[in-house]
Amino acid sequence: MSTAAGNGVRPAPPAADPGREEFAGALADVLGALPRDADGRRVWAALGSAGLLRGVYRAGDPAAGVVPARLGALLAAADAHVGIGSTLASCVQLATAVPLLAAARGPGPAGRTAGAALDGARTVALAATDESPGCDLAALGTRVSLGDTEVEVDGVKRWITNATWCEYALVLARHRPGRHFTSFTWVLVPADAPGVTVERADTDLFDGSGTGHLRLERVRLPRAHLVGRPGMGLAGFAAHIAVERLAGALWGTALCGRVLADTKRRLMARPVGDGSLWHLESVRQRFAACLVQVRQLHALTGELADRVATRHDTTAAALLKSSAAATVERVLTECAHLQGAEGFAVTGAQRLRAQAALFGIGGGTTEVVLSVVGDAADSVLAELAI
Repeated sequence: MSTAAGNGVRPAPPAADPGREEFAGALADVLGALPRDADGRRVWAALGSAGLLRGVYRAGDPAAGVVPARLGALLAAADAHVGIGSTLASCVQLATAVPLLAAARGPGPAGRTAGAALDGARTVALAATDESPGCDLAALGTRVSLGDTEVEVDGVKRWITNATWCEYALVLARHRPGRHFTSFTWVLVPADAPGVTVERADTDLFDGSGTGHLRLERVRLPRAHLVGRPGMGLAGFAAHIAVERLAGALWGTALCGRVLADTKRRLMARPVGDGSLWHLESVRQRFAACLVQVRQLHALTGELADRVATRHDTTAAALLKSSAAATVERVLTECAHLQGAEGFAVTGAQRLRAQAALFGIGGGTTEVVLSVVGDAADSVLAELAI
């Protein structure tokens, strides 16, 4: 399914997926039946009850990894039918939270919650960042004390998607002091556990995302609520945040295509002289420059998607994240300008442009991921050698 058939921009398809068109059609049916202002919880429940969340993963198993084209189709369909905040609420769970839970395996709380989430019966917030700078997870202040039968969690998590309505929060916490990679552990925290309080984030952006702040004060839980082995928290996060960065590139391509198609329609409807704004050569050249950049992101995503989905290639993911951030910023800024005063309407590009700044912040800022690319400069250059 494409949200931008008018300009030819599509999320990259896999080499072979005979069920993809049927999957895309089912997405359109389910999401098309929802109101435009449906929040992320409602979107997630509808997709899960229809069995479409499982369809994003190989053999329906999040631990086996995503099928990039199907993940792209779901995000494109969500972007076409509901708001950016509601799409974000599903993106974070699909790419990161649910796969982290599923990787724990077994019949414990993590496995049960992953299964319920895939059925749309549970919503899981990914609570990684806290009061320290979000890009510096090694400075994390949230703590978990490990006992033989219980654990105790203390800390504050800020700007967490799905926080205001989740049944569970997947919390990254340190179990020992220091910045070492093995000092961190995931804990599955029920949102109604004693000591958990939730505050709505102070923003009028990202409607439908449930973004808020979590305060955890001496939250005591059975040790079975640990997700994975103690000390493997950052390793698991690094692997799955790569897939979230792939998701951002897939979503960014669809978003830019949709906004470009909408902008072209608006330009053609604005009369100037004997023609329209679209017939001005300078306008078409600016529009074309945006198309070129989106096509470049589309091509890069098609080249690197499988490397991220199957091998969690962090350099490939960083290339995609930095490219998506730059492309979304350039395209939405240009479209907002080209739309003129109409861009400030509810359906215009100005508000969307402000919200789309998350592509350069969420999942690692552009500066952070460019540092990853810089560290791998030799291998990236080797791949460019002819």
